[in-house]
This record gives sequence, C-alpha cells and structure tokens, in this order.
Amino acid sequence: MAKQTFNVERFFQALGDNTRLRLLNLMGDQEICVCYFVEILGGPQPRISRHLAYLRSAGIVAARREGKWMHYRVVLPPHIGAAQILKQTLGWLKEERAMQSDRARLTKACCTPAKYPLLDGAPLPTTIQELSCEVC
Repeated sequence: MAKQTFNVERFFQALGDNTRLRLLNLMGDQEICVCYFVEILGGPQPRISRHLAYLRSAGIVAARREGKWMHYRVVLPPHIGAAQILKQTLGWLKEERAMQSDRARLTKACCTPAKYPLLDGAPLPTTIQELSCEVC
C-alpha cells in the first residue's frame, strides 16, 4: 500500500472552522465519546459527526468503536510542521475563555452524567498519556 501524502491544505481548512476547533479543544488529551460532543456543543449528532469525519480526513483525529459508542482522540499529523502547529493550537485553545467554558461543561457532564439523557450509559472520557501520530 502506498503511503498517503499529507494534505497541508486540508489540515489548515480543518483548523479554520469554529466547531472543529471546539471539538479539538474538548478532546485535548482525552479520548471522548461522540455523545459528549453532542451534549456540550448542542448540535445535532449528524452535524457533529460530519465535523469529526473532516478532522479524521485531515489526519488530526482518530476514531475507535466500542460497542455502540464511537470514541475520538487527537493524533499528531505525520508532517512535523503541522504537528507543531496543532500542538500550539491546542495550547492556545486552552487559554480562550469560550473554549474554557466548553471544557468546564464537559467536566460537569462527566461528573453528573445522569443529568444528561444523551449520556445515559456512555463511557467517561479517558486521558491519553501522549498525543500519538497515526501514520508515523
């Protein structure tokens, strides 16, 4: 199988949308079930899934299925410059007030999932030790 080349344009386009930035911010160093994104961002699940698919196609998010649950996490792209930009972007997002608000809502949802019908039975987000590179 030929190694797929990294699409720099797709990478920057992925970072050029507020919803996708919010998704990356929520993932940070965690693997998160899609139902949490739907609950925190308040959008319809198909719209959230489309954005997650875009991030996957850009090479900066990986997905894993566990039963009926889809889990997403940030992965570093194989391009060294893009990996550095992604790390810097994730750090910058942590400083933004609106992004901090999203993360606070995620923490609240994780602590009291019974208050959120969409999260009934959903697995809690898990911390990833270190961002990995899917292709490297």
